[in-house]
Amino acid sequence: MSAVVSLADVDVLLTGDVIAHLDAQLISARRLLQLVLEQAAAIRKRDVRSVVALAGVLHAELQRRNGIEQERLRLLDRAGSRLGVNPGAVSLGLLEGLMHPQAAQSARERSAELRGLLEEVKREHYCNRMMMRQELAFVDHLLRLAHGDGDAGYDSGGDRPSATHSIGSGRHRMLDLEV
Repeated sequence: MSAVVSLADVDVLLTGDVIAHLDAQLISARRLLQLVLEQAAAIRKRDVRSVVALAGVLHAELQRRNGIEQERLRLLDRAGSRLGVNPGAVSLGLLEGLMHPQAAQSARERSAELRGLLEEVKREHYCNRMMMRQELAFVDHLLRLAHGDGDAGYDSGGDRPSATHSIGSGRHRMLDLEV
């Protein structure tokens, strides 16, 4: 984090590889975000074919990210060797000691953008999962109605109530007390 980096300490090759890696991570994260947003739109439209197709594309992008993760591990090994620390202890702050200040600033900006994108992907994917759960609970409800299973209700979590709570069972449990 020093503003002055000795030219002897600068590792131009590692710096270039780190910046290129962050760029690859950003491209992939932007693609993931685009996919989860498209999937959300398809879920809202109840476009099952698009939801399934996008799930396949999302899976392929996640597989591609596995390769990016392997590259990240190789970079951490290289940086750890160069810095004399365990690869798991390498941080961007430590890497900055091997970079020109402009490159370090660029890496910090890319890293911050990447963290933000990944957090947004996580949040949107979670929303998609909840929408899918809700849709599947509704389909399950309709199927139970169509099959005449007696208990056609479901709760807000999409779970089928137990038999002791069903309307047509003749018995109702009001309080469960343990003494």
